[in-house]
Amino acid sequence: VQLVESGGGLVQPGGSLRLSCAASSFTFSRYAMNWYRQTPGKERELVAAISRGGGITNYADSVKGRFTISRGNAKNTVYLQMNSLKPDDTAVYYCKVADYDYWGQGTQVTVSS
Repeated sequence: VQLVESGGGLVQPGGSLRLSCAASSFTFSRYAMNWYRQTPGKERELVAAISRGGGITNYADSVKGRFTISRGNAKNTVYLQMNSLKPDDTAVYYCKVADYDYWGQGTQVTVSS
């Protein structure tokens, strides 16, 4: 299983970023996917989840209404669109295969002026 995140970076408060997670070496469309984030000294936090077909999504209260998770099964990719970013969203963001201990390497998101 390989998961490779991309799209992180430095953005000003109120800005937007779109994270991507490219999956390989497993049948992507058969698995639900998650996005997590982690800041130093804290446990990883589940940010968003999406079902195998993409029809069911769930979000942490802290990002509801600002973040959107989606997936393209033909491209073996899961996305996280992040809008109205806040300094508290600063973290390393990871994608994960739901219910399995398979993680990407993470991508840093920094929200700062």
